Amino acid sequence: MKSFIKVLLVFASFQAVSVFAAGQEFTQANFDTLQAAGKPAIVHVHADWCPTCKSQDAILNPLMKSPEFKGVSFLQVSFDDQKDVLKKFNVANQSTIIVFKGGKEVGRSVGDTKAASIDALAKKSL
Repeated sequence: MKSFIKVLLVFASFQAVSVFAAGQEFTQANFDTLQAAGKPAIVHVHADWCPTCKSQDAILNPLMKSPEFKGVSFLQVSFDDQKDVLKKFNVANQSTIIVFKGGKEVGRSVGDTKAASIDALAKKSL
């Protein structure tokens, strides 16, 4: 039984890491460049320990890979390590998704794990 649990934990860790293969870590310089160019971006404030964030990852990951979102940049902000970014975006909680289009914020959700509403939010970037 202990071996089975270890295998499950390793698999879960691998899944959490692989979800962000299509996204990129948030940097202020990258975000500023995208905003200055008016390019669409989806910012996900994420914490590795957050089950809601992991549920959102399962929805956002396919979107990142979808041809429909080819021109959209997906950026991940670490809730635990990027406190300056949280302050700038006025974010109090992990599991926050913010959508930018044309250099402006066009949508935001906190704690949402419904595929339909996350998809609708993401489409505001198009």
